[in-house]
Amino acid sequence: MNRTFVDYYRCPEEFACCFLEGELSRSLGYFLFGHEAICYGSITKGTVHSSADGELHDALDDAMFKREGLSLSFDPDEVVDNLHLERYCNGSGKHSFLSGWLATKLYYWTRPLLGASVRRHLQKLRLGDWRSIPFPHWPIDRTVEQVHETMLRLCVQAHGGRKVPFIWFWPEGFPSCGIVTHDVETAKGRDFCPTLMDVDESFGIKSSFQLIPEERYDLRSSLIEDIRSRGFEINVHDLNHDGKLFAREATFFERVRRINQYGRELGAQGFRSGALYRNLTWYEALEFSYDMSVPNTAHLDPQRGGCCTVTPYFIGKILELPVTTTQDYSLFYILNQYSIDLWKSQIAEIMKHRGLASFIVHPDYIVESRARNTYISLLSYLADLRSEGKIWIALAREVNQWWRARSQMKLVRQGNCWAIEGPDKDKARVAYAAMDGNGLVYELA
Repeated sequence: MNRTFVDYYRCPEEFACCFLEGELSRSLGYFLFGHEAICYGSITKGTVHSSADGELHDALDDAMFKREGLSLSFDPDEVVDNLHLERYCNGSGKHSFLSGWLATKLYYWTRPLLGASVRRHLQKLRLGDWRSIPFPHWPIDRTVEQVHETMLRLCVQAHGGRKVPFIWFWPEGFPSCGIVTHDVETAKGRDFCPTLMDVDESFGIKSSFQLIPEERYDLRSSLIEDIRSRGFEINVHDLNHDGKLFAREATFFERVRRINQYGRELGAQGFRSGALYRNLTWYEALEFSYDMSVPNTAHLDPQRGGCCTVTPYFIGKILELPVTTTQDYSLFYILNQYSIDLWKSQIAEIMKHRGLASFIVHPDYIVESRARNTYISLLSYLADLRSEGKIWIALAREVNQWWRARSQMKLVRQGNCWAIEGPDKDKARVAYAAMDGNGLVYELA
């Protein structure tokens, strides 16, 4: 039950001192671990709730310090896996006719006949209840981080206040990370890509372009070579973006063979599904190193849910780089906002928890000057944070490479100190967690 905790911090297992007290009930539901962290799973004491709102049992009250360690009334591994894999969505949540699969099928069938204004109106109607969704928390949900941080605070206390060593989250001691990604949905967006690369480069930022391999537009070899030669990145974006990739299991496994083939032909390490549709139980069929299809909180996406974390995590062999900020389409056309205030508030919350700020900006939607100026403001803000040493701006494949290397690192004792062993260890930093009053603080060695 300490697996996800050790994986998150990369700390020696001797400091993961939690064990389960009692037998878990067979009922799955919602409970608290502290005043803010809403968990989903089973517990040994109290009862779980069928929905995330209302009075919830707080499992933090059950935690006890014992000679053998810290006893908990739930399994943190179960809770974190349930959030990462969105298992809390199964059989829960409210679904209107407009959010069902039939409505999705009808929408994509009639989409070529609908004008942009009609499509946006229908999407607003479909997402109209987003403010009433109690869980995950919007605009950023950090439940996974809260669970781990509360466990770490309790472990520090269980060790008599002794500092707990761990491997810092990002290379070279960077406090947080950011990636910019572009999903190219139409021929108009494809043709705007060279201009978009000019905009990104003017701020010294390289980004990832997700290209649709079938039907939407021709994949011009000149564009592919231009993206690569300029130091940008190419990933596969769905198959044809018709909304049907995850509609049926047979459809998915028939299409995934072609998707994987396109990945090999393009030399793409990453994948993103159309409209962020997903079924994580089928991901083992994807032959990619990383995926970018799971939102942190999906209030404004066609498929609701969210992984409730701002940190990369593994789904089997695939590393998930969660989408942690609001998409440009939702910002412009659902929320009707053309400022970066929401993005800035999300960035602040992500940086507070040393996470990954990942952005989806479609070239299709920023051809118009007002939207483009909003995006330029975002790039300027990110560049300022980078110059202040507050964020590592990287390509998605670089984040994938780092997080995989970090997952293989471990701390070993060298006299009275700790040293890091593993790939890319020269980029890694030892950090310590300590108590400051009732709170937890981190410091780099």
